[in-house]
Amino acid sequence: MDQARAAAGTGAAIAGSAGDAVPVTRLRAGDVSEPELMELLSPSLFAEERVVVLESADEAGKAPVELIVETAKAPPEGVTLIVEHSGGGRAKAMVGALKKTGASVVEVPTVSNPRERAEFAKAEFRAQGVRVSGEVVDLLVDSVGKDLRELAAAIAQLVSDTGGRVDLAAVNRYYAGRAEVTGFEIADKAVAGETAAALEALRWAQHRGTPHVLIADALADAVHSVARIRGLGRAPDQYRDAGELGMAPWKVKKVTQTARHWDSARLAEALKAVAAANANVKGQAADPDYALEQAVRAVAQLAR
Repeated sequence: MDQARAAAGTGAAIAGSAGDAVPVTRLRAGDVSEPELMELLSPSLFAEERVVVLESADEAGKAPVELIVETAKAPPEGVTLIVEHSGGGRAKAMVGALKKTGASVVEVPTVSNPRERAEFAKAEFRAQGVRVSGEVVDLLVDSVGKDLRELAAAIAQLVSDTGGRVDLAAVNRYYAGRAEVTGFEIADKAVAGETAAALEALRWAQHRGTPHVLIADALADAVHSVARIRGLGRAPDQYRDAGELGMAPWKVKKVTQTARHWDSARLAEALKAVAAANANVKGQAADPDYALEQAVRAVAQLAR
């Protein structure tokens, strides 16, 4: 779950209790002015339910913080005020102040590594009333990528389309082409030394409009995965070393096979190439398509 989904869930609960659609207004906490907030939170003539969501409250200045906390002490009837806060930032003290007003707190833990994303996926499947194997979870997480909202949407779609019978065949059937879109197929072919196939996949992804940064990230992840495997200095155990490597067990096994074709010198050059590609697609290159092609070609030729 992320802050936006938590807020959406709260809004949905309010809508359910109200028995009708509830209008939701979102704005950045640092941008809110006193007149604007007073207007948003002013009592309605007919006391209709409504939700006001203040985003990025951790970045708000002193004046907005004081205004928000003061408003939270006595929100008007029918109004639900949702404040999204990271728990840190320059307005860190706001969290304690809001708790003192009696605000309800929804903790949204940070998900930052493959194991946490896998746990998130398992929880989403459980919420749908579906049990799946660890292999299904690992394959889906690797195919969809890091965006939790996309992952949750993929799980909901899989459950709906399969009637809850989600297995490896279903994930492959629905997401076999997804890796191509997100760049994983391109990256896998590149680190395996399949130059022509990697470039063909790249051009297809570009034709489909896959964001440059997703392809660059996938290429970097593939090269860094090889580097982590080689950094062990021994043949990894796919189950024992999965946690240390930050990979799913099946991915450890897969990357281990690829890593056999690399040596330290060529791997160092590949790491430079993906670092340059990452910078290029984020604004340093005039032509990001060409920059990606050069990076994919470089990695694939180094792998041969």
